[in-house]
Amino acid sequence: MSDNDPAVQSPNTARKRSLLEMSVFTLAMFGFGFAFAPLYSALCDLTGLNGRSDGMLVAATVTAVPDLSRTVKVQLLTVVNGGRDWQFRPEVSEISVHPGEFTTVNFVAENLLDQDVVGQAVPAVTPGKAARHVKKTECFCFTQQPFKAREKKIMPVRLMLDPELPKDLTTVTLSYTFFDVTELAAQSTPPAGSLN
Repeated sequence: MSDNDPAVQSPNTARKRSLLEMSVFTLAMFGFGFAFAPLYSALCDLTGLNGRSDGMLVAATVTAVPDLSRTVKVQLLTVVNGGRDWQFRPEVSEISVHPGEFTTVNFVAENLLDQDVVGQAVPAVTPGKAARHVKKTECFCFTQQPFKAREKKIMPVRLMLDPELPKDLTTVTLSYTFFDVTELAAQSTPPAGSLN
């Protein structure tokens, strides 16, 4: 075979090709990571997977009628997607509630970066059959959350397990995954001085 044969590549050519392939792969993974939050949200809205439910939002005027004969443990979990330099945790890791009564729990989030960021929390409920029985009148997960550099926030969630929660469920896990949506929020914000 001659050195001009395309099947025989010089070490430099092979190295350049590998570098190009790794760069394309890295960019694709970064793009996927950036698009994951909205894609995940859309998928869960369409399929109802992972315990997500638009039925979680209820009017603030709902009257609470507690079922005092039952107590359900609600575990609270948090995750920061992609290892971002944020702190995000519930003030308490679990609470006990009577179905039909409202309770408020606080979550603490802190931006440890020296720059402004915007986060979006995506909720999930386990087991999945409990998702439609978790009702909220207030939650930081309903909107994007802007944070100034080094800002810390206390973010309340006001929730109720409705009395129709199946009687065999004695523990419900409510988890939130926080995504960095800073670039997405910047794209959807109209430029200063523009008219909507």
